[in-house]
Amino acid sequence: MLDPTTAKLLADPKYQELVAVRNSYSWICTILMLIVYFGFILTLAFDKAIFAQKIGDGVMSLGVPVGLGVILFTIAITGIYVRKANTDFDAMKDALVKDIQK
Repeated sequence: MLDPTTAKLLADPKYQELVAVRNSYSWICTILMLIVYFGFILTLAFDKAIFAQKIGDGVMSLGVPVGLGVILFTIAITGIYVRKANTDFDAMKDALVKDIQK
């Protein structure tokens, strides 16, 4: 049995909107990350020659900057999610808490 505050929270349309928006945003970030990561891994597994190409006259292969790009993409998408969570999601949560405490 739920206490009245929890029942009120779960029934609130603002709570349901928060959960839906947060979940969809999380899934979008997850899918993007999986595409980038598995795209890199599958390309490496099935066509090593692509990443083995030398860049210019140096000794560095194409795989090094692409791998670094995957790492930087991970950091960027995490930062984007944290910014969204700290602004939009927290604002929605704060509005919801004010409504529930009335």
